[in-house]
Amino acid sequence: MHLTSYTDYALRTLIYLGTQKNDNTLARIKEISEIYKVSTNHMSKVVYELGQIGLISTVRGKNGGIKLAKDPADINIGAVVRKTENLHIVECFDKENNMCIISPACNLKFTLNKALQAYLSVLDQYTLADVISNSDELLDIFRSHDRQV
Repeated sequence: MHLTSYTDYALRTLIYLGTQKNDNTLARIKEISEIYKVSTNHMSKVVYELGQIGLISTVRGKNGGIKLAKDPADINIGAVVRKTENLHIVECFDKENNMCIISPACNLKFTLNKALQAYLSVLDQYTLADVISNSDELLDIFRSHDRQV
């Protein structure tokens, strides 16, 4: 399976926010964009969707920023992937746009669906808390990046 960069950035944003120990500290999109070397415009779209699905809180204004809206233990990785990723891994998974003529008789879609479900099942076993269990190491990496900029 291959995740889009959009989902990758969403997961990395959650990782960054999850490592921020101080609940009162708000991160800025620009700061996250610089750390991950992603355009601010693209990261803004990711952050907007994460806010829409209730994973992050956003505060507008001069002193605004973003933070996790939930405890990292309550953010399931499989659920994040389902919300941010188009899981139509082949044309026939998209009923509205399926033009494949062999769809009615094709057994491949059942095999691929089973593989997709197995993939998601593994992701469902992990939360953001699991992914950031090495938060001190991650923070060191983020801080060393700040010194380089």
